[in-house]
Amino acid sequence: MEVFLDCLPCVLRQVLEASRLATDRFEVQEAIMEEATALLTEYRKFRNAPELGGRMHQLVKKHTGVHDPYRQVKAENIRDALRVYPFLERYLSEQVDPSDRLYWALKIAATGNIIDAAVGSEADFMKNLEAELVKPFAVCDLTRFQEELERAENLLIIGDNAGETVFDRLLMDYLSDLEITYAVRGEPVINDATVDDVRASGFDPRIKVVSTGTTTPGLILEECTEEFVTLFYQADLVISKGQGNYEALMEEEGRGLFFLLKAKCLQVAEILGVQVNNYVFKWHCR
Repeated sequence: MEVFLDCLPCVLRQVLEASRLATDRFEVQEAIMEEATALLTEYRKFRNAPELGGRMHQLVKKHTGVHDPYRQVKAENIRDALRVYPFLERYLSEQVDPSDRLYWALKIAATGNIIDAAVGSEADFMKNLEAELVKPFAVCDLTRFQEELERAENLLIIGDNAGETVFDRLLMDYLSDLEITYAVRGEPVINDATVDDVRASGFDPRIKVVSTGTTTPGLILEECTEEFVTLFYQADLVISKGQGNYEALMEEEGRGLFFLLKAKCLQVAEILGVQVNNYVFKWHCR
């Protein structure tokens, strides 16, 4: 997907946030923003917003020497998610009709996308979580997913944010008859999950966790390891989580996959045919 003009201030804001997390030295923050602003003028040469974002966040690492500016943020997100995990388990087992549990396991996994925006008290977080949890999917290709499940022996999940990883555990538990592989970023970028973040999220040891090799906030196959690309095309079933992965993979040809996300900006929402903040579970095949 192309880089929209609306992406430019969004990416620049992220870089400013990352620079402030990495250092309190104004002159370093200023140098980062000057170089980032210059890079924005070349936005047309980037294939999509995640590719541009990846380059921008490399500037933060270069100027500060901080490999993971969001390390503490991710730890807090995982902690918050683990705290509400028992509530999510009860919700799925006690408040959902058994015949609808696949739908709501998917919805819980999608709702985990709010974890990176969680602010305020624990009570505020729970109130926001409960409100988001009951929202239905605006697009839900569940029937197609069930059909694919009948033929599948293995599943590849392309993860998104740290903290959201904890929410994904419920979906993987529900689909535990499959051989599941969970893929994460090759190195820290924004608050996206890495192998270390998954280890802190309490995954079942039967889940195979792999690095994609990417350093961008979205899965760009050309930048993945050869091993991951092979896995991507050979998996029986693929679920791609989050808007960044959607932006990077929406034009990918040669395999079908399911996108599971919350539409967070107008441009992506319009492409999906939904409203901003709607939840989507969409089959994609080109």
